[in-house]
Amino acid sequence: MAAISERDVIGLIHAPLGRDAGIARALLQDAGIAAKVAATLDALVAELGENVAFAVITEEALHSADLRPLVSWIESQPSWSDLPFIILTAHGGGPERNPAAARLSEILGNVSFIERPFHPTTFISVTRSAMRARRRQYEASARMEELDEGERRLQTALEAGRLGAWELDLATKVLTSSSTCRGIFGRSPGDRFTYGDLLDAIHPDDLARMQEAVRNTLETGVDYAITYRTVWPDGSIHGAEIRAQLYRDRAGQPVKLVGVSVDITERLLAEEQQRQLNEMLEERVAERTRELLDAHRLVLAEVSQRERAEEQLRQAQKMEAIGQLTGGVAHDFNNLLMAVLGNLELLRKHVAGDAKATRLIDGALQGAQRGASLTQRLLAFARRQDLQVGPVNLGMLVAEMKDLLQRSVGSRIAVEVAASGHLPPVSADANQVELALLNLAVNARDAMPDGGTIRIELNRVEEKTPSDSLAPGSYVVLSVIDQGSGMDAATVQKAIEPFFSTKELGKGTGLGLSMVHGLALQLHGRLTLKSAVGKGTTAELWIPVSTSEVQEKQQDELPAGRPAAAGPKRILLVDDDMLIAMSSADMLADLGHEVVEAYSGKEALALMDGGATFDLLITDYSMPGMTGAELAKAARERAPELPILLASGYADLPSGLEIDVARLAKPYSQQQLASVLGTIL
Repeated sequence: MAAISERDVIGLIHAPLGRDAGIARALLQDAGIAAKVAATLDALVAELGENVAFAVITEEALHSADLRPLVSWIESQPSWSDLPFIILTAHGGGPERNPAAARLSEILGNVSFIERPFHPTTFISVTRSAMRARRRQYEASARMEELDEGERRLQTALEAGRLGAWELDLATKVLTSSSTCRGIFGRSPGDRFTYGDLLDAIHPDDLARMQEAVRNTLETGVDYAITYRTVWPDGSIHGAEIRAQLYRDRAGQPVKLVGVSVDITERLLAEEQQRQLNEMLEERVAERTRELLDAHRLVLAEVSQRERAEEQLRQAQKMEAIGQLTGGVAHDFNNLLMAVLGNLELLRKHVAGDAKATRLIDGALQGAQRGASLTQRLLAFARRQDLQVGPVNLGMLVAEMKDLLQRSVGSRIAVEVAASGHLPPVSADANQVELALLNLAVNARDAMPDGGTIRIELNRVEEKTPSDSLAPGSYVVLSVIDQGSGMDAATVQKAIEPFFSTKELGKGTGLGLSMVHGLALQLHGRLTLKSAVGKGTTAELWIPVSTSEVQEKQQDELPAGRPAAAGPKRILLVDDDMLIAMSSADMLADLGHEVVEAYSGKEALALMDGGATFDLLITDYSMPGMTGAELAKAARERAPELPILLASGYADLPSGLEIDVARLAKPYSQQQLASVLGTIL
């Protein structure tokens, strides 16, 4: 569309009251602008068209009028059109002070306001601005039609030459293609045709050559030109010739391949007819047979792989569910043992001199302590036990345990230790490693009921290849080797599952290897079992080498008993379990301290906000509403110097908590509590 000439452009005026319409029309005619007055709003809507440059309307004409026809016309304008409206408002009724006038901007869109009375120069200036804006819209419309016309001519030329246009985005591999291009590959105009579909449609014998041509174009910038055979969805063979160039952005970087394609099936057929038809037929039959066989093998391999993956997923989900259940049960059991052990310890002091009562309480204490040991195994399997990780001399640890191991396995079993020289320290928890080694030794003993030899080896290994279970790095491998009955492959796969045991009923918990496995994962190592029926078993515990040196044990540990700090202390004890809180409070009171109990973080903070002061805060970690870690952080904001002791069955602080607190694992004894208090206070 050519731009509309100035004499063809008019301004519409709708001012039904007073002399505004006549004045506005006279001013526009004096300025050389054609104008037309519309007596009603409907008449104005009927006059609206592409030759209208702007519309002048008084505000009062819109107050009680039905604006729906006008709004409908505005919404139905072409994409290039945005007709300017000039609204004449009453004196003091501009949009800044008149909400009703301001709302007209939302209804009409492109609006200018002139407050009456207005100066003629102002009115003409606003109308000329509206005309200039309208002419720019006409020019944009003309350019859009020129572009559309050019695109139609290009499309006509491509269709006349039976050329299919396409472009490939190099970053996203998104392929855009014309209907003619899709037809060259046997697709209908409305079919989905991606870059993957394109690769699938190329004859297998030509695919590698096509991909090499694409790489050459991307690397050197030369034009992409290739012919190859295509396989249509119906299985028929056709031919295509493809040409393209790299399209670069302003920085000179290639972003697209833009090109055309043409069907050369007839040319290929003519070439094929020159060959010996019988030989070609035999080759095609052989090739298709190979393709079908390859596809069949691929399907079988994929089915087998999917079945293995599904089985691994089910196993992982089962282990995860058992781990979560086990960890939760162990944590709750720890809390119960906390109350039992604390009360038994205090009760033992009150029956001093009664031998029978003391003996009964000691038996109950031993049973509770065995329960605590069992929860540690459960937490180790669930990977939630408290680890005091540091550099450990594994060679010295094994040497010091040899006598204990010998006593544990009995006289019919010989224990041999073989360690490589100059082993570096490992990053581990010495107590947990000792427990793991003892478990492995006992398992080895049980596998040799007629006696034999348990060999313990220590070797340094460099793992260079990353795997799903182990990161590359330096490790010390603790191997426990027996000469027992061994296990078949199926039993080895189940050996680390919780509660699985090959021993007789009542002879084992089935948690030994599970605990060792959980410990290995927590230390970022692994447990490996190698076994064969009749040839014994080798259990390997891989532990990463520490980057720190082993520190000599300090001999300044506090003696058991009361805290080292002089005098009783005022202690705030927070635990949501009233039974545990009562037991802990009794132990603290027995140590001579004043105890104030709170059963939630909110209640504890309320005491501090109420003016109460304390020498120490002892809090459980797992509490509803506010965890012990959150309570510790809030308490430090109120009392920065307040010592804090965090007690938990897990004793694992969440990541990102940057606060210095002492920690005590549940269940704890009065002696352990006193020792920690002595250190803190």
